[in-house]
Order: sequence, then C-alpha cells, then structure tokens
Amino acid sequence: MELPVCLALEGNYIIASGWAVFPFHAGNVSLSKGNIMTKRIEEALKNKNVPTPCLIIDLERVRDNYRTFSEEMDGMAVYYAVKANPHEEILNVLAQEGCNFDCASLAEIDMVLKAGAAPDRISFGSTIKKASDIAHAFERGVRLFAFDAEEELQKLSVHAPGSSVFCRILTNLDGAGAAWPLSRKFGCDDHMAISLLLLAAELGLLPRGVSFHVGSQQTDMAPWQTAIWQAAWIFAEVEKHGIHMDLLNLGGGFPTDFGDDLSPTVDKYADSLLQFMENSFPKRSMNLIVEPGRALVGDAGIIVSEVVLVARKSEVDSHRWVYLDVGKFHGLAETEDEAIRYPIVSVDVTGEMSPVILAGPTCDSVDTMYEKNLVPLPDNLAAGHKLWIYATGAYTSTYSSVGFNGFPPLSVRLLEDL
Repeated sequence: MELPVCLALEGNYIIASGWAVFPFHAGNVSLSKGNIMTKRIEEALKNKNVPTPCLIIDLERVRDNYRTFSEEMDGMAVYYAVKANPHEEILNVLAQEGCNFDCASLAEIDMVLKAGAAPDRISFGSTIKKASDIAHAFERGVRLFAFDAEEELQKLSVHAPGSSVFCRILTNLDGAGAAWPLSRKFGCDDHMAISLLLLAAELGLLPRGVSFHVGSQQTDMAPWQTAIWQAAWIFAEVEKHGIHMDLLNLGGGFPTDFGDDLSPTVDKYADSLLQFMENSFPKRSMNLIVEPGRALVGDAGIIVSEVVLVARKSEVDSHRWVYLDVGKFHGLAETEDEAIRYPIVSVDVTGEMSPVILAGPTCDSVDTMYEKNLVPLPDNLAAGHKLWIYATGAYTSTYSSVGFNGFPPLSVRLLEDL
C-alpha cells in the first residue's frame, strides 16, 4: 500500500509514521527529510488559533528558493510560472530579486507589472490567447509570445507585429516521470513546428526557438533529454531555410520536496540540462529559459486544516473516513487521481496510528483526496483537531473554487501576518 507521508507532532519533535513510497506498518517511525519542514511557519503557528482552512506562506522561503534556483541554473533565465501562486507579495519579492515571469493570461501580466517587473521580463507563455489579450499585452510592452497553431500565429502577426515568438512542441506524451502530466493539451509535433516557425518569419514575426514541458513534479531527467534532442532537430531543419534561432525554453516541471526521497536537488537538474545541451547543441550559444513554479513556492506553504468529522461506513468498516474543512474544491485539486501526495501532520494528538481515507467537506463525492493511498493518522483523532498539510504553497490558492457549496475560497496569510 502506498501512502502520503504522514507525521505527528510530539513535543518539540516531528515523528513520521509510514512513507510515501514504502509499505505502511503501524509503528514504523522515521524522521522526515528536514527540508520539507517550514520551521519558521511551524514556530509562528505555535499557540495561534488560525481560522481554517488557511494557507500560510513564508516569503523568506520563496526568496531563498529563488536565489538557490537561479544560482544553480547559472546562465539560464529564470521565468517564474505565475500560475503556481500569484500572491501579490510573492510577485513583489521575485520582482525585487530580478526574476522574470511566465504569464498565462492578461490578468497575470497586469499583476506582474504592478509588482514592478518591466514588460521585457515577461513571456506570454500560454498558447491559447484571445486576440484582444494579445493586443493588450502588446500595448503594455510584452514582446515574447508562445504559439503552437497557425491560427495563433495569425493573431500574433496582426496584434503583436514584429514580436519574438517560440513554438511549443509535444513531448513526453505518456507523462513518464511526472506526477502531474501536462503534455497532451499543448504543443504540436516536430514537423508542424518547423512549418509554423517558417510561417512566423513570413508573417513578419521573429521566430526565436522552441519550448516544451516535460510534466509537473518531474523527477526523471530523461524526458528533458528527449525534448532537447527534438528541439535540436527542429533548429537544424529551420536553419536550412536561412533562419537562425537562439532561444530554447526548457519549461517547468522542477519539483518541490514532498519528503519521499524522489526529488533530485536543483544542482542535479542543472548539471543534466547543461550536459544535454552540450550533447545536442555542441559549441552553440543559446538563450535558455527555465520556468519553475512549484520549485520556488511549493515548500514555502503549509495549509492549516480542521477535522470536521471522523466516521465509519459500517460496524465492520476497516478504515475510518476523516473529513477536513479543505478539499479538492479548496485548493487540493492536484490530489485528483491521488497524483500529488502531500505530507500531513497531526497537530493536536499523537499515539497509535492507522490508515484512513481522507476527504473534503463538500457534497460532491469527487471531493475525496486519498482513498487508494491511505493516510496514517492517530487513532484518537476527532472533530476539531488540526492537521498541517505541507508543501502546499503551489497550485492550491489558485485552484480554490470561488464558493462551491457556499464554502469560501482558501484563505491565504503571510507568515509575517501571524
């Protein structure tokens, strides 16, 4: 049985029972990896009665993550994937640090500009854009756009004339190595990419290169290697027509640490990517872009949640159901198919544990987070007790519904506010 990491607080220590990828047995105890623990948030939460559900963000952790990432990815331009968490203060911190931004909408572009970033630090990275949004982005000074279809190129040529463009390609279609695959909806095949890049030049745009995404929370280097090989062939074919391109967007997918020992460190990714580039583009100068999202903000957040109900479905039911005041409609959408497995801490009670089914509070049965991969929680857990859900700084507040079932969106507070 595979389990999300579950931990319990006992005095000043954090005790882990069960692992994310190893069989659960009651009584197994192991210290979790320390770097998933946002100690500053834990300290700030002590003796605080925080209304739940609430995501607590540590801005200093975001700043540290960015500095580490940009230092390790030396020579690569870092474009933060705004969709991961567009909180105003996160954008302010990253803008101050000199980060660039990958935006998926005009609203995200406006948020980044408000944070103080210049338009030449913005990539309009979505391949699906309204003509009016392209025009407005162009008016604001944005000059770097993604595309993957002829109609999108036509819109760009009319509403963003002369802009730099790059073509997103299909790669890693089976999502190998990724907890959250992202490939099938976006991109075109290699042959179409060549035709579209040539068309871009004919339309008066500046074809700069290629982008791809190997899948979110990607822990395998091989998909990047394959995608870079694809890009090298596309570059060579386009250059046969006298067009020299200089930009390769390596996309996102860089993981945060969920305490499962599956995520290589940032330096390992950097070393591998540079080696793949040397193999596929030997002795060639290239502008490289990386688009981290989860890697910058994932482990900078903890969701504080309250247990609403602990129940069984029958007298002989082998597992308890634990219902929280946070679920898929309040930001935990990435538990769909139990893809992302968050470390979970019992705050108020410790003791013997047994695996439970974990679900949210709404009336929709899809609002069940972990049913196949059961979560070990204390046997004396009851309504009113608190849980901490770690590594939830990314893709939670933005996935939260506006008010499904009348529940308000996930509240977000900064550690400094505590």
